[in-house]
Amino acid sequence: MAPSFLSFASLYSFYLRHCFTSSGLSQKSINVGDETTIHFWAPTQLRQSKPNLVFIHGFGPVSLWQWRQQVQFFAPDFNLYVPDLIFFGDSTTKSSERSEIFQAESVAKLLETLGVEKYSLVGTSYGGFVSYHIARMFPERVEKVVIASSGVNMKKKNNEELVKKAKLEKIDDLMLPQKPSDLRALLGVAVSKPSLLMIPDFFLNDVINKLFAENRNKKVELLSGLTIGQDGSVNISPLQQDVLLVWGDKDQIFPLEMAKDLQGLIGKNVRLEIIKDTSHVPQIENAAEFNEIIKNFLGVSP
Repeated sequence: MAPSFLSFASLYSFYLRHCFTSSGLSQKSINVGDETTIHFWAPTQLRQSKPNLVFIHGFGPVSLWQWRQQVQFFAPDFNLYVPDLIFFGDSTTKSSERSEIFQAESVAKLLETLGVEKYSLVGTSYGGFVSYHIARMFPERVEKVVIASSGVNMKKKNNEELVKKAKLEKIDDLMLPQKPSDLRALLGVAVSKPSLLMIPDFFLNDVINKLFAENRNKKVELLSGLTIGQDGSVNISPLQQDVLLVWGDKDQIFPLEMAKDLQGLIGKNVRLEIIKDTSHVPQIENAAEFNEIIKNFLGVSP
């Protein structure tokens, strides 16, 4: 393993932390209950006049790597809260619970502990599952919900088809790569730019070691602990809030047809926005359009 000063992932993490801090956020960790500690980014100086907005990351690297362009864009208009989900980064628990519902309960407890009474949610992929459950369980707290690239209506066959498409044996080989070929398979279904598949092995190994290796066994348990996608049925309780679905038209993890089906299931006031020429991470591949869509949905004035 290359020393940190030769590691692209370590150097880029330093840049990302600078982006968060220069946007007025600072990182903290607090206990939520007796068994769970959540690491998160929050406003260094809280402004009561601003609405509250929570970004919840997906499987993969910690929130720092997934929301940089959104933090820089939305920080002037919102009090931002960006947690790391349990077993990502410094967030951890002694509990045996591993479901996305437990993740949702933990984030909700974090916000309650911080005194954040009302907030809107933006969740991507696995973070969309978590956001859905927070909105479902705490409708009196959640104002609006953005679910991006997140198949809350996933069935067991969807996972099986994805693993087959990626030419791997198990879903954790794809979502938690251990070698360059695994990470290339993930990039192949997660992004729309084939040039990324040409990245050399030493670079991919650095990314794997720095961003995917920590707590891998615990993250495998999180995948096994999902309540969504365990059988052939879809069990969705419609949300009371206004809901925005944001999808890449080339998403291969949760194909666009899932978004169209989800639009008719997840609530009464649901809007679907499709970002062309992006795959599973439109917030990174076309951050400008992604941000504008969410800004308009949340009603932010220029």
